[in-house]
Amino acid sequence: QVQLVESGGGLVQAGGSLRLSCAASGRTLRMYAMGWFRQAPGKEREFVAGLSRSGGSTYYADSVKGRFTISRDNAKNTVYLQMNSLKPEDTAVYYCAADFQGRIGERRSIAYDYWGQGTQVTVSS
Repeated sequence: QVQLVESGGGLVQAGGSLRLSCAASGRTLRMYAMGWFRQAPGKEREFVAGLSRSGGSTYYADSVKGRFTISRDNAKNTVYLQMNSLKPEDTAVYYCAADFQGRIGERRSIAYDYWGQGTQVTVSS
């Protein structure tokens, strides 16, 4: 089993940047494909970005493509989400998640086995 803890959220003005981190304990993250999801008030949780076990394959929601970058440092057992050119519609609680089966391109939240507690990102206009 793996435990995930997100950090790096906060309040930022539109156009600004934040970097979220997802630190793992319990197992090495190299065993998992990783994903970032977000959930805004009154909305369903949605896929944001995903990353293969090696980090060689990345995939993004159309709404964040070109602005967000997912990466991993397996030596540090940490996954990152660099968010640039933030917009008010990016406001949400952001969650990282781990997929033990290591599926590439997986965007369904139900496919992920472990989740962090979330970190709030608020973008003001």
